[in-house]
Order: sequence, then C-alpha cells, then structure tokens
Amino acid sequence: MLASLVPILSLMLSTFLMMVAFGLQSYVVPVRAVAEGWSTQTISMIATGYTIGFTLSCIVTPKFVLLVGHVRVFVALITMLAIAILLCALVVDWPAWMLFRAISGFAISGSYLIIESWLNEKVTNDNRGSVFSIYLITTMVGTIGGQYLVPLGDPSNTTLFILCGIIFSVALLPTALTSSPLPAAPTQVRFNVPTLYRRSPVAVAGAFLAGALSGAWLNLGGVFTQRSGLTTAEGATLLASVLIGSSLSQIPIGRASDRMDRRLVMVACGAVGTVSCLVMALVAGGPPVLLYIVAACVGSVIFPIYALNVAHANDRAQPDEYVEVSSGMMIVYGIGTISGPIMVGPIMDRFGPGSLFAVLAVYFLLYGAYAAWRISRREENDGLVAKTDFQAMAAQPLGAEAAAAALQPDALSEERVEDTTTPEWRQP
Repeated sequence: MLASLVPILSLMLSTFLMMVAFGLQSYVVPVRAVAEGWSTQTISMIATGYTIGFTLSCIVTPKFVLLVGHVRVFVALITMLAIAILLCALVVDWPAWMLFRAISGFAISGSYLIIESWLNEKVTNDNRGSVFSIYLITTMVGTIGGQYLVPLGDPSNTTLFILCGIIFSVALLPTALTSSPLPAAPTQVRFNVPTLYRRSPVAVAGAFLAGALSGAWLNLGGVFTQRSGLTTAEGATLLASVLIGSSLSQIPIGRASDRMDRRLVMVACGAVGTVSCLVMALVAGGPPVLLYIVAACVGSVIFPIYALNVAHANDRAQPDEYVEVSSGMMIVYGIGTISGPIMVGPIMDRFGPGSLFAVLAVYFLLYGAYAAWRISRREENDGLVAKTDFQAMAAQPLGAEAAAAALQPDALSEERVEDTTTPEWRQP
C-alpha cells in the first residue's frame, strides 16, 4: 500500500494544501460578504458566478490539457485560484466579486478534474479503492482544517484573504517540482444529454436536483451560519458536521444501492433529506450542538445522492459509453449548481436564514418523489445493461469526479470499465 502512494505523494500533498485554502476561501468569502451588508440575493449572485465558472471549466479544461499537458494546466489553475482570492481582498465590490468567484470556480473545477484523472491513471485495480479512500479523507480533512482557520483572523480585513492566497501558491509547489511520471495525453469526450435523459430520466433529473442542493448549501451555508447568530468557530463546526455526515454515509449508501433498486435508495435519501432539512429549519437559532447533529444528518444525503444518479445512468450504458455518460451527468449537475443559489438567495432575504433548509427540503422531496414515480413507470431491470459499482465521491462533489473521465486515454478507460473487481474498501 505504501509503495502505491509514492508516485502520487506530491499530488496528494498539493491536494491537501489546495483543499485547506479552498475550505478557508469557501467560508471567509460569505462571512466577509455578510459583514459588508450585502443582501442574501446579492451573495447568491456572487455564488452564481462561481458555479458558472465551475461548469464551464468541466468543458474547457480538457482542451487545455490536450494542448499543454496536466502539470502546466494544474499550475496555471492554482495560480488563478491565488489571484482570484487576492483580488477579492483588493476590490470589495460585489459585481467584481462575481467575476473573481467565476475565475475561482473555473480553476477549482479544473484542478479537481486533473487530480482525479491523474489518480485514476496511477492506481491499479488492486489498490484503486484504497487510494481513493485516502484521497477522500485528504479532501475532507483539508477542507475542514481550512474552515477552522477563519476564527484565527478577522474577515473584515485582508489578512485571511492573503493567507488563503499564500496557501494556494504553496499548494502548486509539490506537483510542479515532482519527478514522478506524468499522466498520458487525454482524449476528447462528447456530451449527449438528450439521449442520456431518454435512457435514464431519473438519473438526469436527480443530477439536476443534486446540483441545486449542493450549489445552494456550498454557497449559502456560510451565510446561514452568520445570520443565525453563530460565532465563526461554531459556524465552522456546523459546516464540518455536514462534511463528516457525508463522508460517513458514502459507503453505506453505496452498498445499499449495489444490492437493490437504486431508485429505492434515492427515495430513502429524499425522505431523510426532507425530514432533516425541515428539522433544521425549525431548530435554526437553537443550541449549537443540536444544529451540528441535524447538520450531519443533512450532510449524510446532500452530497452522496449525485453518485447514486451517476451509478444509475451507467447501469444503462454500454461499456464504451461510460465516459460520455459521466460527462453528460456532470453538465446537468453543473446547471443544477447554477440554479441553486439563484432560487434560494431571494427566499432567504425575505424569510430569514432558516428558509434555506425549507427550500432544500422541497428539493429533497422532489428528488425522492420523482424516483418513486419512476419506479411505478419502469421495472428495475428495464434497459439494464450491467449493474456497475457505486463510486464514492469527495465530501464536496461538484461534478468534477465525473468529468475526470474526460482526461483519460482510450486504452485506460477501456481497461477500467471492463474490470468488475470490487475494491477492498467497498467489499461487504
């Protein structure tokens, strides 16, 4: 196991540092926006810039990698992340922040894509599960650690923004200076969402709703913590609770979906999410410990549901269509992340911070209800090609893991889809 980590050690170190800076950035930006007195609708517009940049990068970044290679693009993207957060410190104006956040979204999406495609190439069938579990832990620990840096400074001045830019800059050094062999050249990928919907309507609709859920939470969760009267330390703990709940539930949800109709698991996740969000809306402003517990319940389903939809779509795809399916799902998910902040921001302005969870409850209800309706319309095995393994994703999935397939050489992609070995960490 240790030998398998040596070729990717520098990449994992860069990932950890990048996620520390990302965790700090994702909390300090909304905290500063609230301190500036901007409305939730304004903050949601800034968040929309981020999600638009993120989705665009999933389409554009593979083309840049094709031209100049993984490392050069990765270094450029990390540099963009540092520049974007430093610009936020220099120019405190919400239209400018919308542009800066779009740059940040573009850069972080492309970075995820390169990291995950690089890992996919370097691992083998025997260690893929173990390596990716370490990757998931790295992203979670880095993100949580970054969020806990916020209480150490004052978001109303430039200190935390500069610190974030420094950490992003340091993150590029391990990979930029690595002597490990580089990934092979990528291949182009097609996007065919209409065909994907005809083949698996519940997967496409679910991916859109999963994107709306995560987009709303990731961009407005920090606003909720500030306007609910939590301190920065309490807010960081609440955000961490969501990530921990997500990380703990990935494997149980995956195992359940591999053993039964995935749509039944979608219905269950929709029910858990609906109830948890309604409870969260009711107890907003209550004791922090209670909020942490309920937030972990929300987190247990808010992020893993995207992987359910990807797995369901792949169940109905031919092996040579897996990359196309994953790419199409990524686009749908990205559109969902754009819609989330736009819909939720004005509602939070009018009805208060707790209304964030009321809207999330509606999204979860639609998610579960549509899956239940599709069960009544289609048999489980109708259109099934071969049931694929559920793939656990990072604690904050934004579609990049699906897009990572876009950077894989044809031969390697074929090798992966033909493998049916269940990784050790997902074996019963």
